[in-house]
Amino acid sequence: MISQPEKKIGYVEQVILLALVTSLIALSIDAMLPALSFIERDLQIQDPNGRQYIIGALFAGMAFGMLFYGPISDSLGRKRPIYVGFTIFLIGCLLSIFSPNYELMLFGRFLQGLGAAGPRVVSMAMIRDEYEGRAMAKFMSLVMTVFILVPVLAPAIGQLILYVADWRGIFWMIFSLGAFTYIWFALRQQETLAKGDRLHFSSERLFLAAKEVVTTPVSLGYTILAGFVFSGFLSYLAMSQQIFQDQYGVGEMFPVYFGILALAIGSASLVNSTLVMKLGMQKLITKALWALCILSASYLVFALFLQGHPPLWSLMLFLLVTFFCFGILFGNMNAMAMEPLGHIAGVGSAIVTSVSTLQSAILGTLIAQSYDGTILPLVISFTGFGLISLMVMYITNSRIARN
Repeated sequence: MISQPEKKIGYVEQVILLALVTSLIALSIDAMLPALSFIERDLQIQDPNGRQYIIGALFAGMAFGMLFYGPISDSLGRKRPIYVGFTIFLIGCLLSIFSPNYELMLFGRFLQGLGAAGPRVVSMAMIRDEYEGRAMAKFMSLVMTVFILVPVLAPAIGQLILYVADWRGIFWMIFSLGAFTYIWFALRQQETLAKGDRLHFSSERLFLAAKEVVTTPVSLGYTILAGFVFSGFLSYLAMSQQIFQDQYGVGEMFPVYFGILALAIGSASLVNSTLVMKLGMQKLITKALWALCILSASYLVFALFLQGHPPLWSLMLFLLVTFFCFGILFGNMNAMAMEPLGHIAGVGSAIVTSVSTLQSAILGTLIAQSYDGTILPLVISFTGFGLISLMVMYITNSRIARN
């Protein structure tokens, strides 16, 4: 049994530690992307698009996990649910490493998502426990600054490992980093939820919170809206390796292209922290959605004219602007959904995040399965989900105005 820490962890150390804790999901997704074609070959996946489920399975596990870790941590304290999540995550890594077939690989990936959801969700609750107001915003911004680096660097790390090992080496890296972070967290991070502040866990409380989300127009509308927007992005994650390496033949330069696009989302998140104070969340969402729809529809016409094979430079330019819009949308949509749920913030956040993630895992994976060697399915998904999101936003805002 790992002993509890005796003295308070330092500020900088806590920022780095919780950034690593929250980064497990991004690392598990992005580091694997350069290896998908090798996994497809070794596990004899017959459908070329079957490799996409290796990404989708993790999101499915994450969606289910996010629903329960938050409420359980309100009852048992923060550290024990994180221990459980880490354990499930590490078991999932081992199953993927030693999987002799495609089915066991997918189950391992599902467990990785199910487990990593715990550290991801509960670490955010730990930050809320210790900080508030501007101090919380400052701490979160520092965590997110470190977190942003993971999608940028993870594919390159995966590619480097492939130079000296097979795809299982990437899983060993993820397992090792997960185990290291688990031990560091257990030894250094204190429990942040005092026993007197803990709530009794009940399925009734979860049900009542879900009912409140469904019956609150702004929460329901922006949860669905977030699900549609993220569906488009998840379809990109699932197709990105095929688009860049198979269609455009960038080979080992794939991590560079992927990292540049990840920086667009990260930079948008930083810009958003300033813009949201001037313009407000709703206005930013409206502007970003309109920009996403107009840009995607225009590029779709361009891509159709070129039979789905536009020049790579034009695709990168399109994706850079599109992902900047995504970066503006992601945080603001969740914040809008959570705005009326402050009195049930923990369980409300669990439901909002779980529903939107499950929605995007299903829709994004279905769209990615239509990949046909062109970028048309991707651009159609951006256009279609963007237009649907606009419709949901205006319906939601009209319902809010009537109330």
